[in-house]
Amino acid sequence: MKLIIGNKKYSSWSMRGWLACKQSGVSFKEETVSLYGKGWKKRKNQVDLIPSAGKVPTLWDNETVVWDSLAIIDWLANKVGNDRFWPKDPIANAMARSLSAEMHSSFQALRSECPMNVSQCYDDFVPSEDCKEDALRIISLWAEARSRFGGSGPYLFGTFSAADIMYAPIVSRFKTYGFTLPGFAAAYSDAILQHHWVEEWYEAGQKEKWILERFERV
Repeated sequence: MKLIIGNKKYSSWSMRGWLACKQSGVSFKEETVSLYGKGWKKRKNQVDLIPSAGKVPTLWDNETVVWDSLAIIDWLANKVGNDRFWPKDPIANAMARSLSAEMHSSFQALRSECPMNVSQCYDDFVPSEDCKEDALRIISLWAEARSRFGGSGPYLFGTFSAADIMYAPIVSRFKTYGFTLPGFAAAYSDAILQHHWVEEWYEAGQKEKWILERFERV
C-alpha cells in the first residue's frame, strides 16, 4: 500500500488516514506532499492524485485507490477485519460510527478558527460562540462514549479504535489553542497525545520545514 498525505504539521485529515493505516497493521509506504506550497498545483494533477482531485490522504492498495479518511478506514476495516477498527458490541459499534460520521461532517466553526498546527501552542485564543458550541458538543460525545463504553481502557470505547482516529486531530487542536477541558476529557486527550503513533506524527510534523501562512497566526 502507498499513502499520500499532506504536511504532518497541518493536515488533520492526513493524520486520520495515516493513523488508520497504522491501525490496520498492513505495511505501507508514505509520501508527504507540501499542500499549497510551491509546485502544489502541478503535483496535485499528477496521475496518483488525479482520482481524488488532489485531496489527501489518498491510499493506493495495488490498483485500488481510496481517498477520504473515513473511506480509507472502511476500506482497511474490510481488508483486515472490522474488529480492529470498530467495537464488537453492536450498541457501542453504532455509537462509534455515529461519532465518527459526525466528526466527518460537522464542527465547521472549530475547524475554521483552529486550523491544526502541531508545532504551536497559543495561550491567548478566544473562540467564537459557534466554536465554543462545537467544543461543548465534542466533549459531550466523549463523555457519553467514555461513561458507557470506555471502562476497559483510556480511549473512547476502551481500546484504540476508528473513533479515536477521527477525533485525534481535535485533541491536537484543543492542545494548540489552549482549550480548558474537564478532567475526563483532559485525561482522554493525554491518552491520545501519549499514544506512540500520535507521538510519532507530532515528532515528524515538528521537524517539517514547510511554513504555510494560512495555518499560522501572525
